[in-house]
Amino acid sequence: MELEPDICYAALSARDRRFDGVFYVGVSTTGIFCRPVCTARLPRRDRCTFYRHAAAAEAAGYRPCLRCRPELAPGTSRVDAVSRVARMAFDRIEAGELTDRSLTDLAADLGLSARQLRRVVEQTYGVTPIQLAQTRRLLLAKQLIADTRLSMADIAFAAGFSSVRRFNHLFRVRYGLQPSAMRRGRRVSAQPGIELRLGYRPPFDWSGLSGFLASRGAPAVEQLVDGEYRRTVRLDNRVGWLMARPAGGERHELLLHVSESLVPALTPLLASARQLFDLNADPAPIDAHLRDDPLLGPCVAAAPGLRIPGGLSGFEIALRAILGQQISVRAATTLYGRFAERFGTRIETPWPALQRTPPDAAAIAEAPLQSLIDLGLPTRRAQTIQAVALAVTTGQLRLDATADAQDTMDALLAMPGIGPWTVQYLAMRVLGQPDALPASDLGLMKAADCPTPKALAQRAEAWRPWRSYAAMHLWQSLTRTS
Repeated sequence: MELEPDICYAALSARDRRFDGVFYVGVSTTGIFCRPVCTARLPRRDRCTFYRHAAAAEAAGYRPCLRCRPELAPGTSRVDAVSRVARMAFDRIEAGELTDRSLTDLAADLGLSARQLRRVVEQTYGVTPIQLAQTRRLLLAKQLIADTRLSMADIAFAAGFSSVRRFNHLFRVRYGLQPSAMRRGRRVSAQPGIELRLGYRPPFDWSGLSGFLASRGAPAVEQLVDGEYRRTVRLDNRVGWLMARPAGGERHELLLHVSESLVPALTPLLASARQLFDLNADPAPIDAHLRDDPLLGPCVAAAPGLRIPGGLSGFEIALRAILGQQISVRAATTLYGRFAERFGTRIETPWPALQRTPPDAAAIAEAPLQSLIDLGLPTRRAQTIQAVALAVTTGQLRLDATADAQDTMDALLAMPGIGPWTVQYLAMRVLGQPDALPASDLGLMKAADCPTPKALAQRAEAWRPWRSYAAMHLWQSLTRTS
């Protein structure tokens, strides 16, 4: 959206949650910037300046509000009107890619010079890539100080700072406080691991999202128990676990408990968790568009705020999708459990039955082909899985939401054993595309009463640009009627 000051002030006056994370307001008399839902006294219009991103407010000299906590604001949707390159750069910076790599490295990945990338990001977000990265680090550090018992040194490195000295200096300069002063008197959760809060825009169909995720995973890898979604995690060279559940009440936040073994990888983990639960989605325009369709209207009424389930590992979802080709969900889940047992790592978690990490792509790539076939696969499917594992391991194929979607889809489609259904399914769940459609899916054709993929594709034209969400509604409708 264009930041029209009068519209922003009206949204601020109404504390309209639909604008939470869309803009921030700097108040000149206090030197503080807030979310539009802040419960502090409404400032006068002439004292407010509006910014598209928290980094822009910080660059203008404002400090984050301690009441509304800008670090908890939901992110922006992938369909917001920003350039493709700027969005890809933003996503990668949010995932911590400038922690260990230079701006020149990131620019080269995107086919630009560092100067070109700096100009594109600054034109879109009003700040440089380095300022975006610094704000992300500071806001994550602020959240860890407020919500965990981690030491200041652990917080500094988990947030992506190269040294504790640099962390202390930037914190004092930007926020006018010693980091330790922000922690005094705060209570933290006594549950295992560390607890973090992730904001989202309501409504949020948690039961549908968590049920979908748990129904397609091996019990040793992920579970849904009493509304808590639990799973093991493999992230680069680190393993651990996480648990998530809604905060409840008027707090539109997801409580995320993470094992301390994953603290050094918190930055990419939190970015992946937001994608796993589709927390950056804005359900208002999606539901409003699909509600007008005669077929989807009842689905939206039954599950407002439905999300697209993503994943912490693109390879994990790709493996499940290939295993699920032309067989039932139950049979695919059984096969996935065998892969987790063979190629996963045994770990300890607070829940004894949850004890196996997702399969490791490198281990599958290096394994004898016969060992995959022995798990119950046809030879060609085993070859496809090993080819994908090798491509991911060597970096030839990037399976995550920060990848170039079209390039990744083209690369997948060129691989033997991967067809349009698999590509569109991965576009939904891995690449975060809101308008993907696996038109050859038998369940979708049944739910939409369409005899052919072509008929479904034609019927789905009315659902653009939210066909991924429409597909999720139709799958969920089959679950409710079965």
